[in-house]
Amino acid sequence: MGKKKEVDTFVSTPSLAFRFVFGFLFLAILAGACFFVGYEFGVMDIFSKGKLEDNLVDPDTVPEPTPGNYLIGVGRTDVTGPIVQVNMMGYANPSQIAQGLHQRLYSRTFIVSDLQNKSRVVFVTVDNGMASQIVKLEVIKKLQAKYGNTYNERNVVISGTHSHSGPAGYFQTLLIEVTSLGAVKETTDTFINGIFDSIVKAHSNMREGKLFVGTDDVVEGNINRSPSAYLHDPEGEREKYNFNTEQEMTMLKFQASNGQPIGAFTWFPVHGTSMNFSNHLISSDNRGRASALFEKMMRKPGEELSGNESFVAAFASANLGDVSPRTKGPICVDTGKSCDFAKSTCGVPPRVQKCNGFGPGVDMFDSTDIIANRQFETSKLIYNKTGVELEGSVGWVHQYVDMSKATVKLDDGTTVTTCKPGMGYSFAAGTTDGPGAFDFTQSMTEGTFLWDTVRDEIIVKVVCSTPPPTEYYDCHRPKPVLLPTGYMDKPYAWHPHIVDVQMLKIGQLIIIAVPGEFTTMAGRRIKDAIAKEAIRFGVHNPKVVLAGLSNVYTHYITTPEEYEAQRYEGASTIFGPHTFQAYYQTYSSLVGPLVTAKQDNVSRGPAPDNILSEQIQLLPPPFPDRVPDGKNFGDVITDVNSTYKPGEKASVSFYGANPRHNMKLESTYLAVEQLVNKTTWKTVYVDTDWSTIFQWDDGVSGSNAVERNVITAIFDIIHSVFDIHFEYEKAMQLYDEGEFQLTESLNDLINDGVIINRRSRAIQDLTRLGVLRFNADKTNTLSLKELPTVESHVTIDWWVPDDQPSGTYRITYYGDHKDQAGTVTSFVGHSSQFQVQAA
Repeated sequence: MGKKKEVDTFVSTPSLAFRFVFGFLFLAILAGACFFVGYEFGVMDIFSKGKLEDNLVDPDTVPEPTPGNYLIGVGRTDVTGPIVQVNMMGYANPSQIAQGLHQRLYSRTFIVSDLQNKSRVVFVTVDNGMASQIVKLEVIKKLQAKYGNTYNERNVVISGTHSHSGPAGYFQTLLIEVTSLGAVKETTDTFINGIFDSIVKAHSNMREGKLFVGTDDVVEGNINRSPSAYLHDPEGEREKYNFNTEQEMTMLKFQASNGQPIGAFTWFPVHGTSMNFSNHLISSDNRGRASALFEKMMRKPGEELSGNESFVAAFASANLGDVSPRTKGPICVDTGKSCDFAKSTCGVPPRVQKCNGFGPGVDMFDSTDIIANRQFETSKLIYNKTGVELEGSVGWVHQYVDMSKATVKLDDGTTVTTCKPGMGYSFAAGTTDGPGAFDFTQSMTEGTFLWDTVRDEIIVKVVCSTPPPTEYYDCHRPKPVLLPTGYMDKPYAWHPHIVDVQMLKIGQLIIIAVPGEFTTMAGRRIKDAIAKEAIRFGVHNPKVVLAGLSNVYTHYITTPEEYEAQRYEGASTIFGPHTFQAYYQTYSSLVGPLVTAKQDNVSRGPAPDNILSEQIQLLPPPFPDRVPDGKNFGDVITDVNSTYKPGEKASVSFYGANPRHNMKLESTYLAVEQLVNKTTWKTVYVDTDWSTIFQWDDGVSGSNAVERNVITAIFDIIHSVFDIHFEYEKAMQLYDEGEFQLTESLNDLINDGVIINRRSRAIQDLTRLGVLRFNADKTNTLSLKELPTVESHVTIDWWVPDDQPSGTYRITYYGDHKDQAGTVTSFVGHSSQFQVQAA
């Protein structure tokens, strides 16, 4: 390159003065513009000084009243349910049986109405795995009994936070309940009644107020757990985004007309899988922890115990389908090496069981706390901003859609339909958050002889009234169908066909309530489409959020490109390759009626049946309790130490009783108490506090050395309902040895789920080989007096917080025991007193 031409840098004095004045005026104008933008849209708060917490509105400060734009109300209710002996919802692992409690579960609700009280909407987010159709139907039934048609399935959304550590057994269809041995009445009733109660509380608390929307990014709050599938999305589309997950958190802030803060609801995509499948404590996971942190920060005087705060802070789910909280990513646990990128396997032969995601903490409790705090810190930033004030109408739109045969128009003009539900092979492989079963791997696009045979000759013959035709399997390609759930209808449907399609509108805010787990890119596409349609119908600067796992659970929704990859999410997109387009087109078509208040013109669609009374329930009742001779319930087995320092664990064990006798809703199984004035014991911590753990042990529950997974659970259900026991491990061994052969089809041997010819050669061969058994280990129904009594122990741990004051403390256990006559009696146990010596 040639030498650069030198430039004369001399500037005359008049010229310099002119430039200085011009530059000063330019900077002043620029600063004024920045001030206006920052103040008007909440991009910055120029008055922020010192710590962020110091800038938050004081809940006790009541400014001069100003007119509100809406009628608003919030409510929260305890929905913890059974904390022992019940399978936990999320990982589909039959061995994950609850044995205690770390965090209580809550239903959090907001209601917004226009000032004329002509249109209102309800949004509920629940600390559970996902929403359930049967729960929503029953909640609506209770609401209409109390309020008439003020609330109905069209203006009420129920969404789940997707914690994988809550109780299972509250669904309408069977597949999602196989690991819990069918429905669990305690869980179902608790969710129905608790959600209903949280709506009643919000209704009772309605007042004039204002609403503000704000956003900010959560730093290192998630990663994509299926990046190989994400790479199937078009490169040009991916290049529009900096990350392969969404980082943005959106907050809806509730403020009474007197300026008093009453609630905050956020949406952010991350799975509730910080607590892994080895966990046996009921927990609301990272979202519930974030809610507790925010609610504690907003306590008023007198609100000293967790769960009793008047302010409601909710952290709801979004498009989290391929989004994990385990930010260190997956590794092979035996070698420390990377897992296979596409299949998430380790070793030879390749297996998914050792490919696990980790981080960001040293264990699952630490990881939960870190991810929760990252959400909490971002929520504080958003809350401290002015935000955009919502103005405009309140509306809703809802339609029931039969997604098993929805019509889809493709880009090339051709018309196709969705498929009856079906789960692919890679569904059984699980994810890096929770690896799956046997020899299944992710990205499987071909079936195997063994599992095709098991599907066709056992599952289909036993639980399908009509065998699936070839066209059904072709409809799902490239997914190889492992479970043809669209045809599995015995003893009742294994998957939903009719789903809720629903949106809410509050001013500029539109909430898309989706019946499943949209992946990152699927969520981006549908939010963009809804925003464009809203603008077309006159909404200025719409803000669109996606509320995942709402109303009914249909597993996952990937983009069509991601479906081709057949990772876990694609294999669990139950209505086939055109699922996303069906939702995209249906939701887009409803924006007009939503925005123009013509929702009543929308066809209601085919309503789902309510089959609550038909559900099977195989979970045994809690047995009567006993203690050793000479002991009483609540007596101490192992006592506390005399002294503890902050950071240390105080622990005590008691002779206890089954917590299922009394779920202690809006109450507690434990208390950490401090001696005040040398005479009074004051409760300072309860069982929903992060620092406490309640564990129950009967010496039996949760112990199982044999591999258990969703596939084994399916055969447990078949065994329990149809008296047919399939030895899957023996069948796999025979298959590997080349000995798994059927000498004749079971098609002619099974009628209506019952073996009609047990002397056939095929049945005799399989029985002789140990693959099939009949009436094996069948449990007899016993009367209460015939049930065995059980001795159980309770251990309560308290991790002394770093800022805990010095003083005298004790740990109290609140229990309830049942005798063989069925009488339940309360009791209390206390540890010895001990000292906390603060540093």
